[in-house]
Amino acid sequence: MKAAHRQTPERIFTNPVSGSIRWRDVEALLVALGADVSEGSGSRVRFTISGQTLFLHRPHPSPDTRRWAIRDIREFLTNVGLAP
Repeated sequence: MKAAHRQTPERIFTNPVSGSIRWRDVEALLVALGADVSEGSGSRVRFTISGQTLFLHRPHPSPDTRRWAIRDIREFLTNVGLAP
């Protein structure tokens, strides 16, 4: 895992929830953790790890991931046993 990928989980699990985490960093982290990615219609993206699935929408026009999505990502990573 690259150094940038190690910083992203720290930012995801920091309280209060950050509203300035770049989507591309989140997506790169999930892929580096072994997630299967599949595109849905529009901006939908599905990430699957160990039989658990997370559905998200790519943020637009802002490149930053929304706070509610960060909370969902936290829960997903915790459920699959990848929380720091």
